[in-house]
Amino acid sequence: MAQHKSAEKQAKQNIKKNLGNRSYMSQVKTAVKKFLVSVQSLQEGKTSSPDEAQKFFVEAQKYLMKAATKHVIHKNNASRHISRLSHMLAKTQKKSA
Repeated sequence: MAQHKSAEKQAKQNIKKNLGNRSYMSQVKTAVKKFLVSVQSLQEGKTSSPDEAQKFFVEAQKYLMKAATKHVIHKNNASRHISRLSHMLAKTQKKSA
């Protein structure tokens, strides 16, 4: 437990930051998962529209970059995720074309 006033304040701030970061990461993970599900359904032939996957990719990209901007994740981490997701999207669009 914190002994000094400044340490107590820092502990409170850490709790608040942790809650905000956790909440934002939850949004990021949800957006990425929606994209992955849409890509999987495209690959399995359940849906024939790559526009849906493109829409979810843009949303996931937006959340990832915003998380990097807010220092929730490192910018290289966000860029790596976006690169991998765009590669998946390109693969599925090539197959469906």
